[in-house]
Amino acid sequence: MQRAILIGPPGSGKSSIGKALSRELATSFEDTDSLIVEEQGKSIPEIFTAVGEPGFRAIEKSVVLKTLNSNIGVISLGGGSILDADVQDALEKSTAKVIYLHVGLGNALTRIGVKGDRPLVAEDPKSQWLKIVEEREPIYRRLAKIEVHTDNKKPHEVARELLVLMGLNHA
Repeated sequence: MQRAILIGPPGSGKSSIGKALSRELATSFEDTDSLIVEEQGKSIPEIFTAVGEPGFRAIEKSVVLKTLNSNIGVISLGGGSILDADVQDALEKSTAKVIYLHVGLGNALTRIGVKGDRPLVAEDPKSQWLKIVEEREPIYRRLAKIEVHTDNKKPHEVARELLVLMGLNHA
């Protein structure tokens, strides 16, 4: 079974593209942010409020490492999970295809909107998002075996493009 792990900044489409890719591959899908919410019984903003970013990152690391060691076919990682050295190590050793979903500022801001469910970009989405990407992009690029641009594409279009990039289908 071909496995895929999706990484990228907020608004890159990790969850929606992950679901579409899992349908194309006829395999399971998990979003680590959803698993964190399920495990903790609180939303991500509530977790941030209760334990701060360091507390959230500790919870996230535990969930991500457990999920990476599972047999789930397609995994969408929280955008900041790759900041942890142990998560980076696990991704580098993984036999799954690590895929960096690249998105431009305009598309990302449209996707993340002003819902308030993304604590790290809640106050000033544009400048906070740009800062996040500046910090994380070198890590995303180093870890990824495949990179795809998601701007102005529907999730199923990106999923089909990924099948070709993964060598599983021809255009």
